Amino acid sequence: VPKKLVTTVSGCADDAVAGLVACNPGLRLLQGHRVVLRDDLSAIRGRVALLSGGGSGHEPAHAGYVGKGMLTGVVAGAVFASPSVGSVLAAIRAVAQAGAAGILLIVKNYTGDRLNFGMALERARAEGADVRMVVVGDDCAFATPGKAGRRGICGTVLIHKVAGALAEAGASLDEIVEKVTVAAKAMGTLGLSLSPCSIPGSKPSFQLAEDEMELGLGIHGEAGVRRMKVLPADKAVETMLEHMTDPSNASHLSLTPGCSVVLVVNNLGGLSCLELGIVAGAAVHCLESRGIRIARALVGSFMTALEMAGVSLTLMLVDEELVGLIDAKTTAMAWPNIPAGPATTRREEVPAPTEGPRKLQDEPGTGPGTARVERVLERVCSTLLDIQDKLNELDRGAGDGDCGHTHARAAQAIREWMRSRPPPAAPAQLLSALADVLLEQMGGSSGVLYGLFLTAAARSLRGRSDSPAWADAMDAGIEAMQRYGGAAPGDRTMLDSLCAAAQALHALRSPGVDPLQVLAAAVQSAEAAAEATRHMEAGAGRASYIRSSRLEQPDPGAVAVAAVLGAVLE
Repeated sequence: VPKKLVTTVSGCADDAVAGLVACNPGLRLLQGHRVVLRDDLSAIRGRVALLSGGGSGHEPAHAGYVGKGMLTGVVAGAVFASPSVGSVLAAIRAVAQAGAAGILLIVKNYTGDRLNFGMALERARAEGADVRMVVVGDDCAFATPGKAGRRGICGTVLIHKVAGALAEAGASLDEIVEKVTVAAKAMGTLGLSLSPCSIPGSKPSFQLAEDEMELGLGIHGEAGVRRMKVLPADKAVETMLEHMTDPSNASHLSLTPGCSVVLVVNNLGGLSCLELGIVAGAAVHCLESRGIRIARALVGSFMTALEMAGVSLTLMLVDEELVGLIDAKTTAMAWPNIPAGPATTRREEVPAPTEGPRKLQDEPGTGPGTARVERVLERVCSTLLDIQDKLNELDRGAGDGDCGHTHARAAQAIREWMRSRPPPAAPAQLLSALADVLLEQMGGSSGVLYGLFLTAAARSLRGRSDSPAWADAMDAGIEAMQRYGGAAPGDRTMLDSLCAAAQALHALRSPGVDPLQVLAAAVQSAEAAAEATRHMEAGAGRASYIRSSRLEQPDPGAVAVAAVLGAVLE
């Protein structure tokens, strides 16, 4: 039986409704019933009250649509089960006693819902209430619908919205019934799923193979009309829209080029929001290519089937009046808050910002000559390419095994950059330029860390190239890496080698030292520090998530840094 995060299986419908009401100050429970009402019932005096409902398991339907401008109340059954006649009748009486000028029941086309809401309607009429019922059947799945007719699915939410806006504007019961009946006829919905769903405490309703998807299934896990191999999102959407609009399908929706629709892209409960966005884009693109105007698009979870990994598409043909009713304000928490306007894949992009002019410091030709810079950089590149496999091997224990690839990418990028132009000889410009190359080409967090180091180091070297300036540059680079990377020496990262080398470079600040001897000492310190990471616990970086963070081999980042410093010295 699939895992569920419930408190008790028997109380899950009650607990879900209680949780919703607890978090929404605009809602109230009706004592003794699983009925949710607006907390400002007095506001419906003299207006039409709207009631809906059905089984639980379709959240946020239906209680998420209770609010000013949408439903007055809803009646919830157990999971996937119709609510009782007694609860529906209690809800009708509550709004009638609040002074409603007529009551409309909006019911999804399922036998149980029709029977229970219908029985309650008959009893309420016998008590003198003015009650009407609209049954919504928007499912486009079946080419030849049986006697039961088309199922009521996600399109019902649009009917809640249209009826709610009309009632809020003071329309009469007859007018609301007439307008929503017309709207409901010009509407269709079709579902597609990659998985079944399971009622808490039960096994899944059906099985789908790893490579299968099912078209046209209902919101209770009932079987659909067709099983097929999993398709890419764009093809799946095309298949859905073709089925929905196919004239040989008795429950199809006729779409002609130039018509306007409201599109609902509904998560059936278990699809990731990433996939939903892809499906939504594909649906807009597919409709636009048929010459259909998407006056509004709603994307989200509107009427679900527990954790089913699927999506449904609803299309409602609209005119200006209907669009106005869809746009009207509501306080219902599950209605999306989006700007009013059409959906299109042809939105103009914001132009890319222009880059500010680069300040090229025309520093006098201090620092090593260009040829010397090229020689040093070439040594660094060939060193990194030589140790590529070793670094990948060291990285496999803790990371994703790509440290060598990342450094090799950096080496190739530096080589190409040197081929395209002679590197600047001035230290500050050289390090700045290298930072740009690595940020663009290296990738991984190492690329950003090296970029941070070089950018900060370059700032220290502006207009200077004396020995102490290099010690300052090393410290500045390390400080920037620590500030944004969050690691410290001893965390088993590239910083261990860098900090050891920096410590040795502090000797450059003493007058009369031999810079080459200091550099040699710095390289030795870096190599020893890299080797010492073999015995450290990882405190930062990806390796820190590995349970036994003692990895019994040196950190690849620290090894790479030591190798680069060694190549510079050679």
